[in-house]
Amino acid sequence: MEPDYSRLYPEERFRHYMALASVSLGIISLCAGLIPICGVLISLAGIGLGILSRKSESRKTAVIGIALSVLGIMIAVTYEFLVFIKKS
Repeated sequence: MEPDYSRLYPEERFRHYMALASVSLGIISLCAGLIPICGVLISLAGIGLGILSRKSESRKTAVIGIALSVLGIMIAVTYEFLVFIKKS
């Protein structure tokens, strides 16, 4: 059963929203990975929010956000590497 987030303490509710933002930024970073600078910056923001929100009841959501953001960084770096090789 899902906890009632409207009755949580303000700090816990804030961490829940940070975990959701981390997942959102992770998903956006997967698409933004084709623009390497933008993808890396969005991924770093997602990782930061995920790390800050790991101590909440939404720990699984935060970990998923961190994983998606790391995957976004990997896509951005790989894409940049492939573009660099093709230019050479």
